Amino acid sequence: MIFSGMRFGLVVVAGLLGTQAAAQAAEAWQPEGPVNLVLHTGPGGASDIFARTLARSLEPIIGQPLVMQNAQGGAGAVQMAQIARSQPDGLTLGVNTMSHFTAMLGNLSGTFSPDDFTWIAAFQFDPHIVMASPESSLTTLDEMVAKAKDVPGGQLTIGGYGSAGSVQHLAMSMLAEEAGFAINWVGFDSTPEVLTALMGGHVDAAISNPGPALPFLESDRVVGLGVLGHDRLEAVPEVPIFAEQGYQTNPDWQQLRGLFGPGGMDPELTQQIADAFHQAQQDEEFRAFEAQSGVVSSDMGPEEYAAYVQQINDVAAATMRNVGLIQ
Repeated sequence: MIFSGMRFGLVVVAGLLGTQAAAQAAEAWQPEGPVNLVLHTGPGGASDIFARTLARSLEPIIGQPLVMQNAQGGAGAVQMAQIARSQPDGLTLGVNTMSHFTAMLGNLSGTFSPDDFTWIAAFQFDPHIVMASPESSLTTLDEMVAKAKDVPGGQLTIGGYGSAGSVQHLAMSMLAEEAGFAINWVGFDSTPEVLTALMGGHVDAAISNPGPALPFLESDRVVGLGVLGHDRLEAVPEVPIFAEQGYQTNPDWQQLRGLFGPGGMDPELTQQIADAFHQAQQDEEFRAFEAQSGVVSSDMGPEEYAAYVQQINDVAAATMRNVGLIQ
């Protein structure tokens, strides 16, 4: 069970029976035209790679193409606005991550809330990996922390996806608070930009989800310092998790990838959509992609995902208060 330290496990376990029963009752999803899948990130990011890989498995199931739209900007605001104004007919859907919830608590508070959308399914949970460039000579979290404490102000410049308040920023903020150093956060619009900045020496260290970083790790262009998750990554087993290095930063604070739509979608339709997407997850190509990316697969359907969203929103709010981002 992925979320051993929180209440989420109850949602997952209880939801499995509900998902199976609903799947038996729901008819297959047959959209009447192409389905627009709107992403909040640019091409090449983790969510983009996930969506395009899943689309290849899904299109034969539903008999319609998935039209990818990269609507990045405003910490998800551009994407969420497009989803919110769409018809609740299942022809416009969005991929969401944990950063949607932090954004709605932060800079998008008062603009969007979870109640404005329909939460359809969760697919993956994804740990974080902290990296340095080979030129830095850093190989462990301890060495990174020591470097921070050796510089004036005890501060490191850290690069990652999203502005202050993003999932990755909060992960590094929790580590910094625990270890006693400060961070100068530099947010980027995509993971490739983060890795470019790291290799160019523009940041001291960086944080990313494993998928887009694996080629750089495997080719030794970046060095893995630690994984924020419950287990080492199969793809880079030599990189220890935070806990193995003595850091108790919450390993449940991971990225996720889910599916949402405009508010007011019919429950029967959302179940059909969830079933189709989860069926696509079983495709051999997609399962190989998940194994290589080091993610944990999920089959949450509409009811359990909606309950999960309420719970994770509470956790995100508490975490953001702890680092002083919201009151």
